[in-house]
Amino acid sequence: MIDSSTLQFDEKGLIPAIVCDVATGQVLTLAYMNRESLQISLATKRTCFWSRSRQELWLKGETSGNYQHIVSITADCDRDALLIMVRPCGPACHRGTFSCFGDPSPADEEGLDSFSPGQLLQLIAERKLSPKEGSYTTYLFEKGLDKILKKIGEECTEVIIAAKAEDKKETIYEIADLYYHTMVLMAEACISLEDIHRELASRHVIDHKIKQEKMTN
Repeated sequence: MIDSSTLQFDEKGLIPAIVCDVATGQVLTLAYMNRESLQISLATKRTCFWSRSRQELWLKGETSGNYQHIVSITADCDRDALLIMVRPCGPACHRGTFSCFGDPSPADEEGLDSFSPGQLLQLIAERKLSPKEGSYTTYLFEKGLDKILKKIGEECTEVIIAAKAEDKKETIYEIADLYYHTMVLMAEACISLEDIHRELASRHVIDHKIKQEKMTN
């Protein structure tokens, strides 16, 4: 993934690491690595840092479960800083927010300037790790997997009914409900948008071959 022997560590043996969500490009945190923490990160494919305050290795998610699964590590042009693209399994910040940058959190339910699937999934995952009283998302996580799956089943049925009635507005509404509840399941199972994109991309590559095989049989 990267050759640590070519990197420029500072006089304390550290190198800054900018951590970003691979699905959205959002900056999650700025941390520091030494050679040992970098090697652990490379070996485990999970971020491990050097805590300057505690003067010890810090495996992100070891106590909270909010692991950051590494997709790639690249160095800048001077090779004295790292960019780490990850699939986060929960908030990056000790405050319970998805990113250490920005206040209020970009995953805040109120006041979002723009919408994206990544933002929605971040908000849902944040509700799992930081329950909010009165939140429907929190309610689903508290009820557990069976409740989430039941809701997905119900929403699937409602999509079919609306589509069969050729009611476009209602079909859009029900698909949105199904989309949301599916994302709740993704957060529960720690599945990222990148996981889904990768699966869809792999199907696209083999789609023509599969169709040809079916036509010749």
